[in-house]
Amino acid sequence: MKLLHVDSSILGTNSVSRQLTAAAVADWVAKHPGTQVEYLDLAADAPAHFDMDAMAPRLPAGVELSEAQKRENAVSEKLVSQFLAADVVVVGAPLYNFSIPSQLKAWIDRLAQPGRTFKYTEKGPQGLAVGKTVIVVSSRGGVYSTTDAGQAAEHQESYLKVVFGFFGITDVRFVRAEGLAMGETQKASALASAHGDIQRASTEAANQGANKVAA
Repeated sequence: MKLLHVDSSILGTNSVSRQLTAAAVADWVAKHPGTQVEYLDLAADAPAHFDMDAMAPRLPAGVELSEAQKRENAVSEKLVSQFLAADVVVVGAPLYNFSIPSQLKAWIDRLAQPGRTFKYTEKGPQGLAVGKTVIVVSSRGGVYSTTDAGQAAEHQESYLKVVFGFFGITDVRFVRAEGLAMGETQKASALASAHGDIQRASTEAANQGANKVAA
């Protein structure tokens, strides 16, 4: 089994999402011995924002590419191949200004390739990255999950659920720590809740795997 561990927070060792993705990966490996882990730090090594040169994988076959397009195509190919090779993807996704970090969005833009992660059919789009488990570690300074206004304002979890679903991934789990900027008591409660989510995510996956073997 291969696990891809992705961080995107710009806060380094002060990042809650980084602490929680590390815990999620450690818990997964403990429950799934032999898991091979690959790490991607998008704050340290982010792909360039999507532009015309990065459109190369979407151009018709036979089109001659410029040197810049070839370089960007190599970046996209490396990232999408890494993603497709993973059975499990753990993504650290802090909420920045109601959405995700631009570095994380740049990574997703490189993954969204027709013929690799999705295709269009006469019935509409079809995801091609099926069979994966994605665990999204969601960190937020405020509380967004408990009110209609909060849910309408966040474009973090909602966006990631849609885009991974578009890629054909139906097993998307969220580890959520919110209200982190609302005092130490709320922060402690949020972290305890998130660690509970981590335990459930890996335990449910282990049970599902055992059920498949038994069947």
